[in-house]
Amino acid sequence: MCRPDRLLTYSHPCDMDNHMKTTLNIDDSVMALLKREAARQGRTMSELVESALRLMFRAPRRRSDLPPLPTFRSGGHLVDVADRDALYQAMEGR
Repeated sequence: MCRPDRLLTYSHPCDMDNHMKTTLNIDDSVMALLKREAARQGRTMSELVESALRLMFRAPRRRSDLPPLPTFRSGGHLVDVADRDALYQAMEGR
């Protein structure tokens, strides 16, 4: 039987039927980072992978519609930027 004080822990024998064991192929460099982070946080690698997957599968937040950007009339262009000589002249004030 499950002890009530164990119900707040991540994984314990009384709820083993809720977990599935699987094998994943993970790049060595990613695995090294995972091991390091698990040790730093004092958590298991399984806990970190499960947390990351839960975040990934969480429903995306709805984006609110952004207001339109302001527009203005600039009076047109002063120089054709494709014309290098005209561009240099405008930049140098000739």
